[in-house]
Amino acid sequence: MKKHSVHLGMISMMCAFVCLSFAAYSQTQATAQKGAPTTMHAAGPFDVKLAPQDDKIDPSLGRMTIDKQYHGDLEGTGKGQMLTGGNAGAGPKSSGVYVAIEKVSGTLKGRSGTFILYHTGIMTQGVPQLSITVAPDSGTGQLAGITGKMDIIIKDGKHSYDFEYMLPEAP
Repeated sequence: MKKHSVHLGMISMMCAFVCLSFAAYSQTQATAQKGAPTTMHAAGPFDVKLAPQDDKIDPSLGRMTIDKQYHGDLEGTGKGQMLTGGNAGAGPKSSGVYVAIEKVSGTLKGRSGTFILYHTGIMTQGVPQLSITVAPDSGTGQLAGITGKMDIIIKDGKHSYDFEYMLPEAP
């Protein structure tokens, strides 16, 4: 019997040690994750005006200014420059590329500041691919530290955005 109770006592002690270790590990993980940013989403419509800048360099190359008004979860403006290239006038099977840099100024779900988006668009025989990403370390004000990517949706001639982003916890 004595042997059995020593064995049970050791098992109880090991269980207590494991439970305390797990609790300490969980507390460490919670502390480490407390300041970690979480992925958030913002969405809404936007209006865009593109103004061609006539450089007369080559008809297959173009440059435009971008002027946007964001609404919804992101309230603000976007100002930028776009460079284009390709055979965009070749009909529904046209191919081409564009790159753009856009500075966004406004309020994102209650946090104000600015950040820069960089666009890379590729059209291959009428099939588009678009990547819009927040430029590293470009956030200012309450948007300092922002990272993320934006999708543009065009439906029935109307533009909207879906923005997946991360921000550090508000101070």
